Amino acid sequence: MKFKPLQDRVVVKRLESDDKSSGGIIIPDTAKEKPSEGEVIAVGPGELTEDGKLKPMNVKQGDKILFGKWSGTEVKLDGQDLLIMKESDIMGIIE
Repeated sequence: MKFKPLQDRVVVKRLESDDKSSGGIIIPDTAKEKPSEGEVIAVGPGELTEDGKLKPMNVKQGDKILFGKWSGTEVKLDGQDLLIMKESDIMGIIE
C-alpha cells in the first residue's frame, strides 16, 4: 500500500469475527456487528506538541488493537476496506 497517514493517524484493517455464537448458532452477515479488533497497517510519524516537538506513537505496524465501536473513518484503499483513526481512538494493544 502506498499511503502514509499524517500526524497521529493510524490505518487499521478490521479482524474478522466468528460466524457462530458461543452457543453454536450461525450468525448471518446482516446481523453481525462490526468487529472492534483490528491490525495496524500503517502509522503516522506522531503528534506535534505545542512546543513543536514530535510525540512518538505508542502503536506500530502489525500490532493487534482494540478500538471503539464508532471509531475512525471507513475508506477503501487498494480494494481493501480499512479504517483511518487517531491514535487516541485506540483503547489498547492485544498481546
